[in-house]
Amino acid sequence: MTVSRRLLLTLPALSWLPASAQTAAATLDPRLRKRAERAVAGGLHYLRGQQAPDGSLMGSVGVTALMLRAFLESPEAYTENDGPFIARPLEYILSKARPDGAISAQLQGTAYNTAVAINALVATKNRKYDDVIAAGRKFLISHQADEDQGYKPDHPFYGGVGYGGGERPDLSNVYISLEALKAGATDPKDPVWQKALAFVSRSQNRSESNDQPWAGNDGGFAYRPGANPAEYENGTTSYGGMTAAGLLSLLFAGADKKDPRVQAAYQWMTRNYTLEFNPGTTKKHGLFYFYNAFAKVMHAYGEPSFVDGKGQTRNWRAELVNKLLSLQAADGSWANTESNAWWEDRPQLVTSWAVIALEHTLK
Repeated sequence: MTVSRRLLLTLPALSWLPASAQTAAATLDPRLRKRAERAVAGGLHYLRGQQAPDGSLMGSVGVTALMLRAFLESPEAYTENDGPFIARPLEYILSKARPDGAISAQLQGTAYNTAVAINALVATKNRKYDDVIAAGRKFLISHQADEDQGYKPDHPFYGGVGYGGGERPDLSNVYISLEALKAGATDPKDPVWQKALAFVSRSQNRSESNDQPWAGNDGGFAYRPGANPAEYENGTTSYGGMTAAGLLSLLFAGADKKDPRVQAAYQWMTRNYTLEFNPGTTKKHGLFYFYNAFAKVMHAYGEPSFVDGKGQTRNWRAELVNKLLSLQAADGSWANTESNAWWEDRPQLVTSWAVIALEHTLK
């Protein structure tokens, strides 16, 4: 039996991660919690002012969907009945639903746009969008690199998802897609999960579960099997944004907290913890992407604190809130002032990410 075949057969049975305990109240000082809520309100006020007449942001389904999700999951729990600032973005997203199930205005980024649109539609809690969500879910599954696309199980890209228009799968799109598939109530027994776990495992620097020759052993994740973005110039070295995405992908796809891959990824994140840089690098490229994924994965993992690589106990909610408060502009927005990589200098996108991150600290 080949190593790759063994890898697929030994993936764990799916078991959905239990809901995290309601620990935010116990780990956020009430005064800090109020400040976080005010920061969310300020960010949402900024985003509302940036909407085009049709409700969109930057003419992008993806950015519009992130903004809409930020409103719907806020402490105010906005709904379509609250006015055009919710209804128009929703109408814009729905207007981009295509016959093939994708929700996107252009070819590039089709899978990403569809995934974040699904998350926003699910957040409405309105069953009238079930058919659009189901069609989007079907599109994402069909977009996975598998036998139907000519990939065999031993191919390093097997089980991955790419942007759409970009031909190589990557871990960022896999994590966003799995988040959407989980939110959209995809059957835990659907083969999409096991296939995704093959790709995720092959993106992890853990040679015990990664059959690729490049794999290291620190437990963190690279952007895709055998490569990182050129901006980092660090080959296949693990870094924070992708390790958070990889750990989230493992959890979304059904790996439990005792899974050695989960434990290795969590240990990498806690050992390399910092909010000053994208961990594992000395750069601030993708810093707000990391904040967003970090908040999501720590909430999903369910621990209110951890011990870092220097032996210090960290209250991740309080520290992330304080960091984001320190970076918020007077108009309520956020932007990466030290890197323009991946649109992080654009406050419409980054404010949406920051607000969603803060909302996860409040859960």
